[in-house]
Amino acid sequence: MSSQPSADEPILVATTGGTIDKVYFDASSDYEVGESVVDDLLKQAHVRASYEILSLLRKDSLELTDADRQAILESIRARPERRVIITHGTDTMTDTARCLASLSERTIVLTGSLSPARFARTDAVFNVGMAFAAVQSLPGGVYIVMNGQVFQADRVRKDRQQNVFVRC
Repeated sequence: MSSQPSADEPILVATTGGTIDKVYFDASSDYEVGESVVDDLLKQAHVRASYEILSLLRKDSLELTDADRQAILESIRARPERRVIITHGTDTMTDTARCLASLSERTIVLTGSLSPARFARTDAVFNVGMAFAAVQSLPGGVYIVMNGQVFQADRVRKDRQQNVFVRC
């Protein structure tokens, strides 16, 4: 087996919840993390590369525990795919990325959105598309794709005041 995945190897898309999959019920911001819409986004984009959706969690990232992160790590470790996209809430995305560092022989890209995919004005479609392209072109390692940029997972943080990811 070569060190780089071939173009025809499937991509695992693991969903964990976060804003990308939030469903809002009223003006007071009551929400729940709904069923993932990532498969729908990829189908709408006519993605022809082979992929599989794996639903791991349906949580806001602020509710993720160390045990949840360990479960994500073990789930990915148990899978054969060497290219992995993880949709994740943005508030603790960097924490999960650090937890996945031991899987550096794979190409793992975490992405999410700052507004739900179900909203008309959302960054979700762009971020998922960019993550899909990035996972096919980057070497092994763990990355975060947000705000039109690719970050090495150990060199990024979320700037909460500006609501963007920045290099550190």
